[in-house]
Amino acid sequence: MRALLTVVGLFTKPRAPRFWVLALAAVFALLQLANVTGRDTPDTKNYLSYALSLRGASKHEAAAATIDYACAGRASIARRDQSVDVVHFREPSPARQVVEECRREWGWVSKRLSAGQTTGHTVPFIPPRFMRIFEARPGYPAFLVPFVTVLGVKWGLWTSSVLITVAGGVLAFLVLRTLRAPTVAALTGQVLFYVLPCGTTAMRPMPEGLLLALTLAALWGCALALQGRTRAATALVGGSLAALFAVKHSQALFLGLCLAGACAVLGVRRGGLRQPLRRLARPLREVGVVAACGVAVTLLAAKVLGYPSESESLQDLLTAHFSRPDRSRPWPEFLDLEVNFWVEWLRRELWEPFFLTALPAGAWGALRRRPDFGVFLVAGALTGVLNQAGHPDIDIYGDRLIVLAWVLPVVGLPLLLEQVVRPRVRGLDTVPGPLRADAGLGAGVAR
Repeated sequence: MRALLTVVGLFTKPRAPRFWVLALAAVFALLQLANVTGRDTPDTKNYLSYALSLRGASKHEAAAATIDYACAGRASIARRDQSVDVVHFREPSPARQVVEECRREWGWVSKRLSAGQTTGHTVPFIPPRFMRIFEARPGYPAFLVPFVTVLGVKWGLWTSSVLITVAGGVLAFLVLRTLRAPTVAALTGQVLFYVLPCGTTAMRPMPEGLLLALTLAALWGCALALQGRTRAATALVGGSLAALFAVKHSQALFLGLCLAGACAVLGVRRGGLRQPLRRLARPLREVGVVAACGVAVTLLAAKVLGYPSESESLQDLLTAHFSRPDRSRPWPEFLDLEVNFWVEWLRRELWEPFFLTALPAGAWGALRRRPDFGVFLVAGALTGVLNQAGHPDIDIYGDRLIVLAWVLPVVGLPLLLEQVVRPRVRGLDTVPGPLRADAGLGAGVAR
């Protein structure tokens, strides 16, 4: 009996919030062992071959390793599907046959390499014009390099995805603690990041996980700005925008525009329409300046570096990745497609309206409980909508383009809980060390 009480005491004894943050991260990482392979998307091969090229692999080596990874993922999925097929589950595993067919399918890549298509960092899996879009996104491949170098392709991609997703959850926790949400509510935000589609998407070997983490880092800077911590706020916002430019420069543009707009809205709210920015607090004013400068630098740097323009991206969309002739009147076609896309998107979302329910609930929680920060949070979520609007392709795998909108319920929903959880488990709200509220990471918004 005494031993049983001791075990129970280990789980009921109040612990520092950092313990629970790390415990949730560890549990999440262990759960991801259920799917080590089979998470890749069609674009993964371009980022992986880019990373292997940065590591020093030749184009043939990068192509072989990338194809092996993609084929192993297909074989894993085929083996699992066959094991639960009510007709074929007794038959031998199809994994070997799937791998052989997959490798034959990529035979034309060697022909392209032998023909001299070896420019750039990516392997020529796709047309040269399409490759230029991925060449302009070195951030995620550079992030992968140490992982695939030390752990190999399979475990390197898995580990990097786990760390990115764990970081996103921790950043959600830090944002909420900076807003002085109770620790239980902040931990709820961390859990929501893991269990909502943003966690699933971040676990895929794609840049979206980094985009989510960097957006949350910028929002953390905005929360610090509301506490008057100018230096930390501008460093986080500026650093996040710079990193976003390397990962996906269009996202840096969207976030810079949205954060600058949020600062302007707060200026109007605080100072009146006659003097919209004069009375804006210095940290918020500087965040707005950093965001606006980020927009200008993004536009200038993209032009200097020769990154594909919006017209090139438009042709990519309308020609199915340059597999068809360019459109002579792309913008009218794009607008027609845009309208059709959102009508169909809304129809599908209304069929299963979880997303459409979570968004307004998150917005309500943030704008009601932390109205100033709520403006920033809505602005950050809006970048996901802008990203999706720029790519109105209903066939793109999952909802990864709009995934940034999920930061709204991840941070907003826990704020709705704080009145419920604050009177309870007060011991969890004592944050020692670097997570203490009075040390800055948990300093809150004065109400």
